[in-house]
Amino acid sequence: MLRSIFFLIPFLTFQSCRSQKAETLPSQKDDNSLLWEISGKGLKEPSYLFGTFHLMCKKDIAFSTNLLKGLERSNELYLEMDLDDAANTLGAIFFMNMKDGKTLKDLYTPEDYNRLEHFFKDSLQTGLSLFQKMKPNFLEAMLYPKMMPCAQMSGIEQELMIIAKKQNKTINGFETIAFQAGIFDSIPYEKQAEALLQTIDSIESYSKTFNSMLEVYQKQHLDELQHLLDQEPGFSDTKEVMLDNRNKNWVIQLREILPEKNIFIAVGAGHMVGENGLISLLKKEGYTLRPIENTTK
Repeated sequence: MLRSIFFLIPFLTFQSCRSQKAETLPSQKDDNSLLWEISGKGLKEPSYLFGTFHLMCKKDIAFSTNLLKGLERSNELYLEMDLDDAANTLGAIFFMNMKDGKTLKDLYTPEDYNRLEHFFKDSLQTGLSLFQKMKPNFLEAMLYPKMMPCAQMSGIEQELMIIAKKQNKTINGFETIAFQAGIFDSIPYEKQAEALLQTIDSIESYSKTFNSMLEVYQKQHLDELQHLLDQEPGFSDTKEVMLDNRNKNWVIQLREILPEKNIFIAVGAGHMVGENGLISLLKKEGYTLRPIENTTK
């Protein structure tokens, strides 16, 4: 749930590329690509849609030549949330806590709370005293690094931001941290607490699922990615609020954005797939969505 000294040269290079009609990026032979071109419906220039994985081993993050070209040709980088805005990053701590004074001890039996406390102390080398009021879903996100086979991690969004800043691009977001925190408030804390406990009780199984999803992501098999999401325990209960409604809200914003400027959209790959995924919704809006060849080798 993750993010220029040489200012003049990238800027001039970017301007130079934009002053002439760019070559068409090659199509992927099937729909298994994380990179899609958005065109048609009177757009003067295409925009691009890219599916991310929020947290990966830094050594595994690599961008294809076509992706870098798409980003270079775009005016702005749009993320789920503007990670370059201190109000969203530094301010996140104010939105992580549960409402109405709820604490973790209110959500668990003494026995279950002790299991949770021992797990955080033994496996994460941290106590729960600092996190008593934190929403369980945010706590669950703290477990992801434990599922990964590396010490140095990063987010694809963060790596894209580094490139975008070197090209002097504006970075925007569809949502604020306050909005995203509100999503978690709409999921009953009791359900969040139950999911957190299930995760720590089955951490090895969840690690295998996490790695399977990462492998499918790296292969860019969108149908298989959707299948894995559908099989995720509890996913059907939260899909509407976590994915569908947000996708529809982003498309409403894109109705105003796309005719005005060409942009590079980088959001979690789960937002791309399915009937209410961005690919399908943008097609229904009348845009042409074309998969772009996106191999890094």
